[in-house]
Amino acid sequence: MSTFLDLGIRKDYIKALKELNIKSPTIIQEQTIPLLLGKSTDFIGLAQTGTGKTVAFGLPILHHIDPKKEEVQALILAPTRELVQQIQKQLFKFTKYCDSKIFAEKVYGGEKMDIQIRRLTRTTHILVATPGRLLDLIERGAVDIQNIKTLVLDEADEMLSMGFKDDLNKILKYNTGQRHTWLFSATMPEGIKQIIKNYMSPDAAKVEVNREFLVNANITHQYISTTIKDKVNLLTRIIERREGERGIIFCRTKAGTQNLTEQLLNEGFSVGALEGDMQQRDRDKVMRAFKNQSLDILISTDVSARGIDVSNLAFVIHHQLPEHIEYYTHRSGRTARAGKKGNSIALIIPGEMQKIIDLQKQLGITFKEIIM
Repeated sequence: MSTFLDLGIRKDYIKALKELNIKSPTIIQEQTIPLLLGKSTDFIGLAQTGTGKTVAFGLPILHHIDPKKEEVQALILAPTRELVQQIQKQLFKFTKYCDSKIFAEKVYGGEKMDIQIRRLTRTTHILVATPGRLLDLIERGAVDIQNIKTLVLDEADEMLSMGFKDDLNKILKYNTGQRHTWLFSATMPEGIKQIIKNYMSPDAAKVEVNREFLVNANITHQYISTTIKDKVNLLTRIIERREGERGIIFCRTKAGTQNLTEQLLNEGFSVGALEGDMQQRDRDKVMRAFKNQSLDILISTDVSARGIDVSNLAFVIHHQLPEHIEYYTHRSGRTARAGKKGNSIALIIPGEMQKIIDLQKQLGITFKEIIM
């Protein structure tokens, strides 16, 4: 097993990692860090959320920054505000013991533009951004990405599925000559293949974390057979049995999320909703309450839950199974983080057993039935 020192990480960063309880590299970090620290290269990393990607690309980026140059040298694009905030916060924590200050700034939609423009007048070495807001700022002349040496696309497939394709293409057209592009994606849809073909070197280094590893081995997968009518009763029984535990319940639609939240609030449970039509300040309020544990359970759509990284979640419940296999991995990966154990529980109605069989076959996992 390699250490971060073996991988070439400087001691001041290792000291900060230890404080964050990051002691030994994950598979993606072990395979990626030496490549990105070494020769300048384009890079493709196939890995799910929760495998430690931020450390895998964040540390090499920090090593490559020249603190004396007061310009944006690296750009990290991510699909959601939460993920942007999370990446910027981690970069800040990694640099705690560095002699020279490296400044990472974050920009995203939902926050006043003038506040962000003001922040960008300070020295910024690394910019972490959602694509739409970044383009707005470039077009207003508030940010200059001409001198970027490294561009990271984090959760690239998710950015495409959220409709950022045109924005990404516009951003990727900037300074193609001098930069290296590092792309991380859980899946390889056609749109991602196009980006690789159009904007990346044919000799790009590639790391793929195999699928079996991606479905966390510490997760117990379970299913309960029920009917549409009985789902809420069943959920109340599950939550009562898990009193004092925290988790996320996934719904497929915004309307489903709102209805279920209302029903469980009426039953007296400590739940909050997270869905796409919410105002940003309401989202932030719910996330704050969930993180500081004044809220036990989050009810969320798939897209709204991206970028949420909350430790000590005991379970996820699939109120409905997701449409895509990858989403099952993303959902279940919210629990059992940092070596802890967790449960992924699917509520299935008549006719859905085939989906469970497909998930088992494609992801190499085993579901156990719970009888309640």
